[in-house]
Amino acid sequence: QVQLVESGGGLVQAGGSLRLSCAASGRTFSMYPMGWFRQAPEKERELVASISSLGVDKLYADSVAGRFIVSRDNAKRTVYLQMNSLKPEDTAVYFCASPKYTTWPVGRYDFWGQGTQVTVSS
Repeated sequence: QVQLVESGGGLVQAGGSLRLSCAASGRTFSMYPMGWFRQAPEKERELVASISSLGVDKLYADSVAGRFIVSRDNAKRTVYLQMNSLKPEDTAVYFCASPKYTTWPVGRYDFWGQGTQVTVSS
């Protein structure tokens, strides 16, 4: 059973930084891409960033490109989202996710964490 557990959310002022972590268990972590999503109140869930299994390829939403950095440590079975220059519109619940299959880019994410709240005050 794949389990994903996020941490690192919190309250930060605009312009500040946070680093989210997602610890994975239940299968060979290094074989699978990972993604970070977010969902703000009354908005659809959106893909923020994704990273290939070995961390070579990365994709970002236009809204976060240049401010957020996705990375992974396969030895620690953990994926990270470094969020810089945060804006109030980044306020959302952030989820990490992983697909059932190893293909890249990812077509569908099948496993989800419980989410961590990020609130950016103006």
